[in-house]
Amino acid sequence: MDIDLILKIAAVGLIVSILNQILVRAEKSEYATLTTLMGVIVVLMILIPQIRALLAAVRELIEF
Repeated sequence: MDIDLILKIAAVGLIVSILNQILVRAEKSEYATLTTLMGVIVVLMILIPQIRALLAAVRELIEF
């Protein structure tokens, strides 16, 4: 696993966390929830190629 991937996920988490706190304190909890959901979607989009590579490796291992 590449360290850049971990740092990207941590950066997205940090940004989403800060935005979430700002929006909750501004009493915009609906937007805070949407921001959290978008953060999860962005992280999943970052992880999809890695998951695809993992499944390909497992498929190769099973085929012999």
